[in-house]
Amino acid sequence: MVGFYDYTVILTYLSLIVSIAGIFCTVHMRPGWAITCLALSGLLDAFDGKVARSKKNRTEEEKRFGIQIDSLCDMVCFGVFPVIFCWFAGMTSIPAMAILAFYCLAGLIRLAYYNVMEEKRQQVTDEKRKYYCGMPITMISVILPLLYVGFPLYRECFVTVLSIAMLVSGLLFICKFKCPKIGNRGLAVLIVIVGLAVMYLLFRFSWKHYVHLNLQNLPKFFRGGH
Repeated sequence: MVGFYDYTVILTYLSLIVSIAGIFCTVHMRPGWAITCLALSGLLDAFDGKVARSKKNRTEEEKRFGIQIDSLCDMVCFGVFPVIFCWFAGMTSIPAMAILAFYCLAGLIRLAYYNVMEEKRQQVTDEKRKYYCGMPITMISVILPLLYVGFPLYRECFVTVLSIAMLVSGLLFICKFKCPKIGNRGLAVLIVIVGLAVMYLLFRFSWKHYVHLNLQNLPKFFRGGH
């Protein structure tokens, strides 16, 4: 069979499958489940590198395959999936669609650039990367869930907030600045934040009574529930 199927790529494959499920949830008007899938996909991606590095005897082909498959997966999970979600969430105007197109393009450029530079870096050193150049595309799996959790606070201008977030995220993907790589402590904090967001989303339907949302005034997408 073509490809590699050892344990080092399992989490990457699972991340893709979860995001595909999230796209299905989006199309079927289940924003809560969709954004939960995005968060879970981000968590899986956070660990795939650690799992891959646990295999000490990886061949050069396996390393290169890992780099390529990770970025291809990221493009679907954190590039295309968020764009589909945001479009269903209300970013349907011409300016909003232009922002989404820019976001996706910026993500593509970033991932391609990362692939080139990472292969070059691994030829020189086996040291763990301490910094990223620009913001990793996977950060959208934290940004969107947190925005969605805060939806009751700015529901009247949610699309504007969402548009600004997507535009800024796209810019940060391609801007040159040192973004510290999250270590074990930072990863633990990230897991807690996203975990709390996911828990909130799973119970949010019943919480609507407490935040006094008028469901009739919400976009159809958000009236779909979980």
